[in-house]
Amino acid sequence: MIHENIQIGLENLNETETNNINGQKEVRKGNVTYGIDDIPPWYLCIFMALQHYLTMIGAIVAIPFILCPALCMEDTDPDRSNIISTMIFVTGLITWLQATFGCRLPIVQGGTISFLVPTLAILGLPAWKCPEQATLAAMSPEDRRTVWTSRMCELSGAIAVSALFQVFGGYFGLIGSLLHYVTPLTIAPTVALVGLTLFDHAAAAASQQWGIAAGTFILLTIFSQCMGEVKIPTVAWRKGVGFTIIWFPLFKLFPVLLTIVIMWAICGILTVTGVFEPGHPARTDLKVNIIEDAPWFRVPYPGQWGTPTVSVAGVLGMLAGVLACTVESISYYPTTARMCAAPPPPLHAINRGLGTEGLGTVLAGLWGSGNGTNTFGENVGAIGVTKVGSRRVVQYAAGLMIVQGVIGKLGAVFIIIPQPIVGGLFCVMFGMISAFGLSALQYVNLNSSRNLYIIGFSLFFPLVLTRWMSSHHAIHTGFEALDAVLQVLLSTSILVGGVVGCVLDNVIPGTREERGLDKWAQEMCLEAVGASTGDTYDFPVGMSFIRRWNWTTYLPFMPTYEAGKFTALFKRQKES
Repeated sequence: MIHENIQIGLENLNETETNNINGQKEVRKGNVTYGIDDIPPWYLCIFMALQHYLTMIGAIVAIPFILCPALCMEDTDPDRSNIISTMIFVTGLITWLQATFGCRLPIVQGGTISFLVPTLAILGLPAWKCPEQATLAAMSPEDRRTVWTSRMCELSGAIAVSALFQVFGGYFGLIGSLLHYVTPLTIAPTVALVGLTLFDHAAAAASQQWGIAAGTFILLTIFSQCMGEVKIPTVAWRKGVGFTIIWFPLFKLFPVLLTIVIMWAICGILTVTGVFEPGHPARTDLKVNIIEDAPWFRVPYPGQWGTPTVSVAGVLGMLAGVLACTVESISYYPTTARMCAAPPPPLHAINRGLGTEGLGTVLAGLWGSGNGTNTFGENVGAIGVTKVGSRRVVQYAAGLMIVQGVIGKLGAVFIIIPQPIVGGLFCVMFGMISAFGLSALQYVNLNSSRNLYIIGFSLFFPLVLTRWMSSHHAIHTGFEALDAVLQVLLSTSILVGGVVGCVLDNVIPGTREERGLDKWAQEMCLEAVGASTGDTYDFPVGMSFIRRWNWTTYLPFMPTYEAGKFTALFKRQKES
């Protein structure tokens, strides 16, 4: 039975009939082992889910290394591990909800660097700047905790309220109706600037010990880019056969984990031999007390750091992160579907996916993770590498994340990773995020002077403006609240770049071919009726009732949604 399941998966190319842009039938083929609707054996699901977990954990633990210092937290504060556990817990919760009832694609939702850009802009306001180091050192532990929890409450309120835009805009089809204006020249600067804006943090972490940082990104490059096809012999047990040797693609599946383990071991050796002096940022015993102080079991809960606070500047500033995540996820959905050999997601699935993502960000804010949720590009890439696109595997991964989120000492382990190793990972991760944004330019004509002008200006101008805004408080309207709002908005590069790219691309004359709209439309299936998609994007339960109710065809998040039907009905009533 086991071998039959595996053989079926290997032979299944998941040929799926879809409608192309001309309305003709085409067959989408994907050389995948398990397609989106396939259910692998439970034991394989566990191992493949663990793989997804290990893929996303690197991105999750990277966030607190930037967030916590901005919150004025000490390096040895045990609550750092609690923040990581909260992030992982919420990630599991919303990932299961998204894969089961949301867009139903096998995507992992979790903390995102896109929210760090507006977060740093908000915490850069005069009211939230950290006290002097000497002042913090003189405070009692309770007072120091009050300093960072008050900032966390401000972020929590801003994240939760701003995400309501994505919730309502997604579920009620507002964002879906605007997809025609979200072009590749909008996506490219928005996503690329996420990585480019954070290069200061990568430099700050890596410069604490450039040798360790260089070793980190060199090993990661070798493992992921040069040794991806190298397989190592591994002993495995097969029913009816016994112990046998299989060739396992270790470097393709776990390049990040291998890099961290090896460089961590090197840091440990240099610590024991005394090469790194006491207090050196690359020592492995620098923050070991965090593991000792972390509880074994701790269930995160809403408002755990205090009641969230809301300010206009915080909400509008964090809205930039919400918009960036929305644009980024819009580009991930069709990519994931293609990797899984699934039909392009119809409009109702996109609407539901964006609304569920917004709901996840609301929960992340209320739980006090200090961050929002977004689709993990790393896990989308993992599907392409492993050829496993089963929705069930991601649901298993969500369960693993929820369990890990309540085991406090596991979260603490990731906090004690030496800072230079994190800096080396940042150099690669932030670069990959920028590269993903620039990859959207494959659809446009790069020989067009019009397009080059838009790309250059929408990338360069936000960097100039935000750098100037961070060093000069030049906004003086006479209203303090308005000054704070404008300061945050104009200091958020992803918002400025996205707006500039969108406006210029939709205002400056250009042909559809020049702007890449036809090629982009083939990736973004905006047809609402999902008859050709079978039950891939249907709810797992209750569809027999939903199909009986005619009113569900008017709801943009329902699988039976028919775009334009409400407008046509309104027009007929008006004519009569």
